[in-house]
Amino acid sequence: MGEAGPGAGPGPREPQEPEEDEAAAPGGTRGCRAGSRGGIRVLKRNAKRTGSRSCQSSSRVGSRERTWLKGDVGRGCVYVYGRDSAAAAPSDLHLVLCTVDTQASEICDGEGRKNLFLQLHGDLVRRLEPTEKPLQIVYDYLAGLGFDDPLRMQEEAANSDLSCMIRFYSEKPCQVEQLDRILLSGVYNVRKGKTQLHKWAERSVTLCGTCLIVSSVKDSHAGKMHILPLIGGKVEEMKRRQYTLAFTSAGAQAQTYHVSFETLAECQRWHRQASTIVSMRFSMVDLSCYSLEEVPEHLFYSQDITYLNLRHNFMRTSGAGSLDSLCSLQTFWLDGNFLTSLPEEMGNMQQLSCLGLSFNNFYELPAICEKLVTLDKLALAGNLLETLDLTVLNRMGHIKSVDLRLNNLKRTAADTLEGNKSVAYMDLRDNQMTDLDLSSLVSLEQLHCERNQLRELTLSGFSLRALYANSNCLTAVNIYPVPGLLTCLELSHNQLQCVPDWACEAKKLEVLDVSYNLLLELPPRILRSLSLRKLMVGHNHLQSLPPLLEHIPLEVLDLQHNLLTKLPETLFVKALNLRYLNASANSLESLPSTCPGEESLSMLQLLYLTNNNLTDQCIPVLVGHPNLRILHLANNNLQTFPASKLSKLEHLEELNLSGNKLKTIPTTIANCKLLHTLIAHSNEISIFPEILHLPHIQFVDLSCNELTEILIPEALPGALQELDLSGNTNLVLEHKTLDIFSHITTLKIDAKPSLTADSALTSAFWSHGVAEMAGQRNKLCVSSLALGSFAEGVEAVYGMFDGDKNEELPRLLQCTMADVLLEEVQQSDTMFMSNTFLVSHRKLGMAGQKLGSSAVLCYIRNEVADPASNFSLTVANVGTCQAVLCRSGKALPLSKVFSLEQCSEEARRVKEQKAIITEDNKVNGVTCCTRMLGCTYLHPWILPKPHVNSIPLTVQDELLLLGNKALWEHLSYAEAVSAVQHLHDPLAAAKKLCTLAQSYGCQDNVGAMVVCLNISEDNCTCEMHGLTLTGPGAFSSTTTKPATPSCSSGIASEFSSELSASEVSSEVGSTASDEHGAVGLDGSLLPRQERRCSLHPVPPSSIFQRQPSSATFSSNQSDNGLDSDDEQPVEGVMTNGSKVEVEVDIHCCKGKGLELEHPAAEYSSSTPGPEDDSGLVLIIRRQNSVNSNTVQRGVKEKCELQKSLSTCCLYGKKLSNGSIVPLEESLNLIEVATEAPKKKTGYFAAPSQMEPEDQFVVPPDLEEEVKEQMKQHQEDRADQELKEEHAASLPDEFDTAL
Repeated sequence: MGEAGPGAGPGPREPQEPEEDEAAAPGGTRGCRAGSRGGIRVLKRNAKRTGSRSCQSSSRVGSRERTWLKGDVGRGCVYVYGRDSAAAAPSDLHLVLCTVDTQASEICDGEGRKNLFLQLHGDLVRRLEPTEKPLQIVYDYLAGLGFDDPLRMQEEAANSDLSCMIRFYSEKPCQVEQLDRILLSGVYNVRKGKTQLHKWAERSVTLCGTCLIVSSVKDSHAGKMHILPLIGGKVEEMKRRQYTLAFTSAGAQAQTYHVSFETLAECQRWHRQASTIVSMRFSMVDLSCYSLEEVPEHLFYSQDITYLNLRHNFMRTSGAGSLDSLCSLQTFWLDGNFLTSLPEEMGNMQQLSCLGLSFNNFYELPAICEKLVTLDKLALAGNLLETLDLTVLNRMGHIKSVDLRLNNLKRTAADTLEGNKSVAYMDLRDNQMTDLDLSSLVSLEQLHCERNQLRELTLSGFSLRALYANSNCLTAVNIYPVPGLLTCLELSHNQLQCVPDWACEAKKLEVLDVSYNLLLELPPRILRSLSLRKLMVGHNHLQSLPPLLEHIPLEVLDLQHNLLTKLPETLFVKALNLRYLNASANSLESLPSTCPGEESLSMLQLLYLTNNNLTDQCIPVLVGHPNLRILHLANNNLQTFPASKLSKLEHLEELNLSGNKLKTIPTTIANCKLLHTLIAHSNEISIFPEILHLPHIQFVDLSCNELTEILIPEALPGALQELDLSGNTNLVLEHKTLDIFSHITTLKIDAKPSLTADSALTSAFWSHGVAEMAGQRNKLCVSSLALGSFAEGVEAVYGMFDGDKNEELPRLLQCTMADVLLEEVQQSDTMFMSNTFLVSHRKLGMAGQKLGSSAVLCYIRNEVADPASNFSLTVANVGTCQAVLCRSGKALPLSKVFSLEQCSEEARRVKEQKAIITEDNKVNGVTCCTRMLGCTYLHPWILPKPHVNSIPLTVQDELLLLGNKALWEHLSYAEAVSAVQHLHDPLAAAKKLCTLAQSYGCQDNVGAMVVCLNISEDNCTCEMHGLTLTGPGAFSSTTTKPATPSCSSGIASEFSSELSASEVSSEVGSTASDEHGAVGLDGSLLPRQERRCSLHPVPPSSIFQRQPSSATFSSNQSDNGLDSDDEQPVEGVMTNGSKVEVEVDIHCCKGKGLELEHPAAEYSSSTPGPEDDSGLVLIIRRQNSVNSNTVQRGVKEKCELQKSLSTCCLYGKKLSNGSIVPLEESLNLIEVATEAPKKKTGYFAAPSQMEPEDQFVVPPDLEEEVKEQMKQHQEDRADQELKEEHAASLPDEFDTAL
């Protein structure tokens, strides 16, 4: 009578602790007790939860439970939740310890419940059968994700975060979607049935969607519910009882519930709402993903259903029911039901016009379709057909549209030459056909045959209107007769050497795409076509274009990536309708002129001329296109942009001038009132352009220039969202300027250089730059991870994450993935990268249920255990983010693209698992990726298991490139490597890659990261035995122009509008300010265990050891926020208050019979020192906010180094401190040191660039103090060595430290 069943029973119980003997259950029974509970141990953790459905953040397995789990990998724990509803009170969480053999019925008995429910990914819930094994279900799920270690799966199963993906309930949870559909609810007196046999009882009544739900008041969402469908039924007032309504369902076994209300108004409100529901007549019914095995019986009573969707169920041919009663059905979808045949009853559906049978197990066209005489659309994508039988199609003369995508089609078969006059649309994409002859389909209007292996294609041209044959191996396309109705022809990504003749004669051809072929020339008739509006001939071998003699209606022309040196002279005169022209990546040196006369007739709006050889002479031609909105002139040879010409481009909205040699941007840019994007990075601009007066300016990129100051108005334009000033090493931002910039959403400027020891050590091995551009979208869904100093210091982690249309997951991964990697590296030496992705997938929680992200992660590891390989690079990726290594100037892909179009193995796996792949090649219409982090609701089609690749790094490795899908879609691996190989600034290189992608047609988010590798002997980072220099500023690196990564790297700063000016200025207001006090020499000498670099992991006693070190002396002791100019200079040191750094390379050697001689007297002065056996070269670097990296030397050295032929091999290379050695003072220090005399000796050398006009002199008193401390440390070290047992076997060393 509507009361709750037994499963709605007991209330909260006291927590139960496991008995002592249970914790040590014998392994022979896998922990099972002899009683009825079968080894079940329930721990009620009393985990109070709020009304939100957030995931538990920590494991609740205690030490006693872990001890029990360690006894057998077959043991584990299962979290069992109570009801999960936003309206329910906080419920208890039960931790059930069990084994893989424990059945659901045993857990229910231990919990005092009747059923156990399973929920996947916070979505659908199903009741477990009594014989199902919950722990085994969890282990199978983890194995499907990618875990293969039983111990690791046991650990993951004990983590409560897993509940966001797989969760067990002791009571059926109430879905949030149901709560949103509730129309009316309340507690009323209810009587079941039409007679008075049943008594009135108080019940909870809910009008939800199209049903009336009656349940117990106490357990309204968890107890037994009576659901009464109201559509087609009736609702009426009872005359014998006041304010009472009778709700009756439709059908032969109709049920009735009487509900008594307290007031007339309430009764009328329920009556009015219910009357609307019962009068509904649905023509469309969607029952997809309901785990149905047969058609619901109540559908047979409806005569109005014309659309029925039963996708993704478990329909059986025998369970079809009385399908003949659905005589009015017109559209019937049965996709993804594992069907192999159709019931005969379907032959009675004489009004059926559309039948969907995709992603089932059909081996041939169903014969039942011959009886469905009104059927005109048949979808059989994703089945197992191997032969396209045209004879069967001829018998189905009523079918007009056939979808055979993603089958195993390899051939066509026809018994007769009889033509088919009915089929007008055919889709054969993603099959395995090599030759295709469909000339018998005389009525064919549209054909899709992309991504096959076609070499030759033959069609009938009588009715053909559109042909899509991209991504094949076509060398010939034969169509007869000439397709007079053809409007669209796409033949890109093939092997065509010429345009077919019949295409030149197609009188109605509007779109022609023959890009990515082998074309050497373009037929003149193509450009003379009077119907052609879009011509795509990019990525061919065209050296010239035919002249234009007549006016043509061409609107879009893509000529990028050819060998063109000039365009037709009359292009802009004869093609007056041209709106889009892309001639990037050619060899153009000039542009054709426009129409003569005072007023130009040009309609050109988008012009892309990036990566050519254009000079300043092309600028006047641009004036003839007054309607230009987007202009890209990046990576040309421009030195100036005349002010008078720029002022006439009043409609300009986006201007890209990056990668040129511009020194200024004309002030007349202020006339471009509609300009919203200015990209001018990687130039020589020293004066900030007057763009902050423009009302619509949103994005400004002036990075990698030579800006020194910024003149800004008192108020910035409100539309300004991003300002990139990174890479301007001489730029000074005052506090007032930073205060004005505080409201900008994103401000990128150079951060203060890191003063940690590890960052200085690793900076010699690698440096990185990151660029991220939003493109035409209003938000950036790409994030980057860049840690140049990771784990022990001489390691690095780089990553890129692309969320496609969501920005939440990339940011989450950016913040958490490095920490997960660090934990996994400490746990495993083999599976750490794969487990990093799987654990990050779990940690996404509820955010990862519906959202997903591609990811690539690169880990440069210090291989101490393998002396043969100094560093190893481990790369893992999911989705479409990729990494490419530049080795010896050639591109070496390290990633695998997990998408349906580019990975046939993954497409086959997804198809076998019966995922619905839509016509745009997306899994369930969501994403083209088959492996991602997140999107757990698409499991098992979308998996988080990554592709992992590990290789040792060598001296030949120059660059590591990371990019998202948009970057690699528009740039090939080889082109990306060649574009940035000659650039020394990784930030400028990353910017260039993004700019090229945008100029080549990318309108989506694009991200690029460039890591410059310098794995060579010049970058040794060994420390002296038992001696190191620690503390703030203990190490520093000197570069000619420091590379500044993007915001996400942690080295460049992006300032949010929420930051105050004081917070910003404290970081970048003055590069001279130092948050650490100066560290004395005696405080920096801390004996500890010797650390060797990866180049010399275990050096033998007779081998030379190179041990660079450095110390920093800072004259800036300020902590009051003032600039360094406000401080008092150090006595005896000529300085303007900037930081003074002393860099030291310490070399200890043992050689024979050679004298040392200093190579360049003009850079150093030899004066006698107090110690006979030591030489000293002090290099002092002054670093300020305007002119950094100015270097002076004071030299004190007794013996001179000898010049030899061996000293020339390292000329001009970058040394361990990051500086570039001038040719005239470069030495091969390693070879010289090994040839040194066998005596205690040492010298200091830190070569870097000099500034003759800015000399520094080290005071003699400071030099003596340094030598005293060195001498004292040497004596202490000598005493310690005498006490060691193996002192006699150690080589003679002379340890020197500063």
